[in-house]
Amino acid sequence: MAVFRSGLLVLTTPLASLAPRLASILTSAARLVKHTLYVHLQPGMSLEGPAQPQASPVQATFEVLDLITHFYDGANVHTHLDVRILLTNIRTKSAFPPPVPSSVQNLAHPPEVVLTDFHTLDGSQYNPVKQQLERYATSCYSCCPQLASVLLYPDYGPGELSVEPLAVPLPSTIRPSSPVARSPKQPVRGYHRGAVGGTFDRLHNGHKVLLSVSCILAQEQLVVGVADKDLLKSKLLPELLQPFAERVEHLSEFLVDIKPSLTFDIVPLLDPYGPAGSDPSLEFLVVSEETCRGGMAVNRFRLENDLEELVLYQVQHLKDLSRKENEEVKVSSSNFRQRMLGNLLRPPYERPELPSCLYVIGLTGISGSGKSSVAQRLRGLGAFVIDSDQLGHRAYVPGGPAYQPVVEAFGTDILHKDGVINRKILGSRVFGNKKQLKMLTDIMWPVIAKLAREEMDQAVAEGKRVCVIDAAMLLEAGWQNMVHEVWTVVIPVTEAVRRIVERDGLTEAAAQSRLQSQLSGQQLVDQSHVVLSTLWEPHVTQRQVEKAWALLQKRIPKAPSGP
Repeated sequence: MAVFRSGLLVLTTPLASLAPRLASILTSAARLVKHTLYVHLQPGMSLEGPAQPQASPVQATFEVLDLITHFYDGANVHTHLDVRILLTNIRTKSAFPPPVPSSVQNLAHPPEVVLTDFHTLDGSQYNPVKQQLERYATSCYSCCPQLASVLLYPDYGPGELSVEPLAVPLPSTIRPSSPVARSPKQPVRGYHRGAVGGTFDRLHNGHKVLLSVSCILAQEQLVVGVADKDLLKSKLLPELLQPFAERVEHLSEFLVDIKPSLTFDIVPLLDPYGPAGSDPSLEFLVVSEETCRGGMAVNRFRLENDLEELVLYQVQHLKDLSRKENEEVKVSSSNFRQRMLGNLLRPPYERPELPSCLYVIGLTGISGSGKSSVAQRLRGLGAFVIDSDQLGHRAYVPGGPAYQPVVEAFGTDILHKDGVINRKILGSRVFGNKKQLKMLTDIMWPVIAKLAREEMDQAVAEGKRVCVIDAAMLLEAGWQNMVHEVWTVVIPVTEAVRRIVERDGLTEAAAQSRLQSQLSGQQLVDQSHVVLSTLWEPHVTQRQVEKAWALLQKRIPKAPSGP
C-alpha cells in the first residue's frame, strides 16, 4: 500500500473503549503515514448512515486529557511520526461562549490520506463509507485535492475490542493544584488566559502534552515562555540546542495547527518567573513534575506583588522507554541531544585537493575538553593521528622551519642558553597582546599546516584511510580548509576549568582567562560536522567514539579495488 507524507486519523470509537485500542490503531496508521499524523477525536460517530456526519463538540473532561496524554505516550514508539491531536472541537466547561470555528481549518501539512478506526461489519473498504469519511474530513480541514481514504482495521489484541469501559481507568496524568480528588468524567474548567513555559528544544511528545493541556484550558490567549540566554546555561549540551528562532518557529506551527482560535503570545523567557510572575490578566499556569516547584515560586512572587495566585495544573512526564545509560527516565530534549553525539550534523566538505585515498578529520575542542583522549581512541580504531602540538614543537627546535623567523621576530632574549626557544618566555610575551600574538601565529600556523600535509603523505604511505588532525586552534588557524569534517569535543566551562586547574596547576582565574582567549564551545559547534563529549565515564566516551567511527565508515569513499 502507498505511503503518505501526511495523514488525518479520525477516531470514532467511544472514549471508554478507545484507550486499550490506541497502540494498535497507531501501529496501523504508522504503516501508512511517514511524517505528520493529525488526529481528530469524534467518539461515537457513524459513517454508515444516509446523512453526512457533522463535527460535534467533545466535552473536555479529565478522561479526555488523560487519553491525549496516553496517545502521545504511545506515539513515542513511532519515532518517524509527528503526531498532532487537533483540539478545535474539544470544549471546556466555561461561562463564556466557545469560539466560532471557520468552516474549514487550514493545516500546515494538508493530509494526503484520511484514516479511521471505524469499521464495517464485513471488514471491507466499503466505498460509501470511505466517501462519507472523505467528505467529513474535507468539511473540517484543508486536505490535498487527491485525498485518499483507508479504513484501518487494526490488528487488535485480546481484550482490545471490548466495548465495556475500562475496569481500571487510565492513570491520572494531569491534575489541578486543588487537593480535591478529580474523577475521569469531571469537566475541565476553561479560562480566558493562561501561561506555559519551557525550552521546547526539538519539540517532542512530552512538550505536546504540556501544550495541548494549556490550549484546552485557554479560551482566548495562551502566553508561551521559551527559555533563552541565561536560562540555557545549565542545560545539558547547550551547544546542541536549536536556535531560539527555530524553536519558536516549530512551536508556533504546532500551536496554530492544534487550536487556531487561540491568540498565542510566544515570548523569550529570561528569568524563572517570566510573564507568569507579573501579568495580572493570567489565570492559570501549566507545569510539569519537574517545574512544579517553579510554579509555586511564581505564585509566591505574585502574592508578594499583590497579584492573585495562578491555578496550577501539573502534567506528568512521559517515560522514555528507549533511554540509555546517563539519560533521563522521562522523554526529554536532553536525551535527544545526547543521541546526536557522534552523528553527522551537516554535509562534509568537498576536498579534491587532498589525497583521494585519505579522509581527513579535524578534531578540536576548548582547553580541558578531553580532545586528545578522543584522538587516542580514534587511533585505537585505526586512524592516523597528527598532533598539531607536536608539530609546533618540531617547528620551534633549532633548525626547525619556524625557529629562525620566531627568533628574528621576538629577539634572542626568548632563548635558553643552549639556543632553544624558551616557550614560557615567548608565551608571556604574546599573552594578552593581540599584535604580538598575531605576529607569532602568522609565522607558526602556515608552518604547522605544511608539516601536517607532510604527515598526511605519511598516512597514505602507511595505507591509512582516515587521518585525524588533533588541533585546539583548528578553526582559528583556518585549517578546516584542509579537512573533510570538523569534529568538536564539548564539556561545560565549569568542568573545563576544574580539569585545567587539576591538570596544569593553574588558579581558577588563570584557567578561565585561558578559555576566554579561545573560541567558545558554541562557536566551535556552529562550524562542526560531528560533536562528542567526554562529560561522562570513559566507557561512555568510548561508545560515542565507536558510534562516530562506525557512521564515518559508511560515508567515506570506498577504497579503490586492486588490479
